[in-house]
Amino acid sequence: MPDASPSPARTRVRPVDPRLLRYASASRGFFVAVGVIGFAQTLVVVAFAWLLTAAITGVIAGTPWSELTTTLSLLLAVVLARAALLWLREIVAARAAARVEAQLRARLVEAIGVLGPGWLAQQNSARLAVVAGRGLDALDAYFGRYLPQLVLTVIATPIIVATMWWNDLASGIAVVLTLPLIPVFMVLIGLATRSVQSAQWKTLGRLAARFADTVQGLSTLKVFGRQYRAVASIEKVTDAYRRETMRVLRVSFLSGFALELLASISVAIIAVSIGFRLIDGTIALTVGLFVLLLAPEAYLPLRQVGVQFHAAAEGVAATEDVFAVLDAADASAHESAGPASRPEELAAPTIGAGATVAVRAVRVHRGERVLPPVTFTAAPGTVTLIEGPSGSGKTSLLAALRGAAEFEGTADVAGHDLRTLAPWQWLAWAGQQPGLISGTIGENVRLGTGVDASAQASPADDLTHRALALAGAAGLDPEHELGAQGAGLSGGQAQRVAVARAIHRHLSGLAPVIALDEPSAALDAETEAELWRSVRGLADAGACVLLVSHRTTARAIADQVVALHPIEVPA
Repeated sequence: MPDASPSPARTRVRPVDPRLLRYASASRGFFVAVGVIGFAQTLVVVAFAWLLTAAITGVIAGTPWSELTTTLSLLLAVVLARAALLWLREIVAARAAARVEAQLRARLVEAIGVLGPGWLAQQNSARLAVVAGRGLDALDAYFGRYLPQLVLTVIATPIIVATMWWNDLASGIAVVLTLPLIPVFMVLIGLATRSVQSAQWKTLGRLAARFADTVQGLSTLKVFGRQYRAVASIEKVTDAYRRETMRVLRVSFLSGFALELLASISVAIIAVSIGFRLIDGTIALTVGLFVLLLAPEAYLPLRQVGVQFHAAAEGVAATEDVFAVLDAADASAHESAGPASRPEELAAPTIGAGATVAVRAVRVHRGERVLPPVTFTAAPGTVTLIEGPSGSGKTSLLAALRGAAEFEGTADVAGHDLRTLAPWQWLAWAGQQPGLISGTIGENVRLGTGVDASAQASPADDLTHRALALAGAAGLDPEHELGAQGAGLSGGQAQRVAVARAIHRHLSGLAPVIALDEPSAALDAETEAELWRSVRGLADAGACVLLVSHRTTARAIADQVVALHPIEVPA
């Protein structure tokens, strides 16, 4: 499985990650638009300096106010144009940031789908949520402040320096000699900023994970009297995040001060040089004032790049995490021939009814270990019971069949290699974790059909009621609203809703094979017996059922039993 951890490139300071252009097409138009705006801003800056010089020298020379009216009017127009260009740049940046954030979020979700549940199970889901949420939101500063300044630097700095060089060779040489000092300091500051920002971002990820784990397991922690220890742990991580944030701010302020000081000294050198030459008459006042007004503008874009880099650093860190996932998905897509890596095949038809599952010498990979081989054939109209002691690999076998774990050997459905199929093309599955989402019970049941629940003509349709009844949950109201992760139901009820979702998918004709992983683990004997009758009835109606259960009562409905043996762990 490709590694999606941040790459070593994180240690390098790159103005713009080229992967941004590849993964977010909206960024390409943004760079073109900002480039045009930046060029116009540069012309306005030069025009402003020239008109202001003409107005000041005209007043000193005693030019009548009637003759200065045209110059002052043009100066006012230039000021308004500069304000309009700044406003336009903000609008373009805000819209581009919104589009890029949406594209990256969509690509991130697609990449997670490509990498599959096996990869996702090894990741920090809370950190991924922070990256997709707050992290990508930080791109507002990246697009609104940093990138426009970067583009403006590339365009404006050469033009302004060339203009100064053309009008005053000495000032041009001074700018050329002092200007490179700012990028040198920016690289050093960027390395320091990247280091402290990376530490802050990692701490935020740990804080999100710790908080999510604590909230999810709060009832367990309270039973064992460990809730206060969990609170202290969160407080400790929060304090670490506070310290890292203060370090980032400290570096930001110090770096800003260093860049301002360096630019001020450079402008002062030019100003002193122009002053001495004005005294001895070797330079005209018009030229000297014009060059002096341009001098700060020559340093400003480059200086602002360094300043705005800090505001954008969190967004940069988040995009690197997103790009790491997208790169891993691309690598997986090139290595795999399966449809999960080829989005264009999402329109492929599902496997029709009467599908036989053939598993031959399948050895599932579990971490660095490989489980013992499993062989069986599950025909339509039968229930295949997979049983064995805890840890023998029952759930891992189902994970391999649904593409969530790597395996050796061969497995096919209706003659199609499972490695070339997506699970949604043939499988209706209910795992040990219900996997419910916020919404109504009916919406959760219909989730397996791949149709937007809100698009259903009748939320409480007959098929939903039938699936709930077959799962032993006829008493649940399909309109009952659930909270996050199915909050509002007991463990047994949530499990039955998950089973109803798998049954609903099968009854909709979208999956000939039903796979149930310990569906009765949280059920009482009477409800379990009702569920077994339903499973047997589905098989008799033509379904191919794969059933994982440690309950001996499941043997009564099984047509064949696949016994998995304990895994021997070397001493």
